[in-house]
Amino acid sequence: MHETVVCVVGNVATAPVYRELAAGPSLRFRLAATARYWDREKSAWTDGHTNFFTVWANRQLAVNAMASVEVGQPLVVQGRLKVRTDGREGQQQWASADIDATAIGHDLSRGTAAFRRAGKPEPPAGAARPEPDWATPVPPDTGEDTPVQQVSEPATVT
Repeated sequence: MHETVVCVVGNVATAPVYRELAAGPSLRFRLAATARYWDREKSAWTDGHTNFFTVWANRQLAVNAMASVEVGQPLVVQGRLKVRTDGREGQQQWASADIDATAIGHDLSRGTAAFRRAGKPEPPAGAARPEPDWATPVPPDTGEDTPVQQVSEPATVT
């Protein structure tokens, strides 16, 4: 309910790692976002501090990102920010900033991209179900003037 949603522009820093899990596909990679500012003394753009984020994508976003994202590409990532701190005995404490991505796209201010819609997955071959028989049965000819109403049992689908 009270989540921190962020939009980060940066470059892919590590090769995406794709895994098929019980809950569905999952993908992670590191994103480097470097602040740039105009240095008046040098009259030039200067790089500031670089922040690194671990980006997590799930389900269809993971599948599409795996087919689209490579190291060095400029991306725009939107998602929920999660900052964790941890430390082990005798070691320095560290922090990790993760983004649970809801959208990932290429930064078109720095290049072009060609969008291809992902195809819908086809159902497994063994899962084909027969069509039910929806035809209305024709009453038999009884030779009388009054119509005979025939009740048929519904078709069963297996």
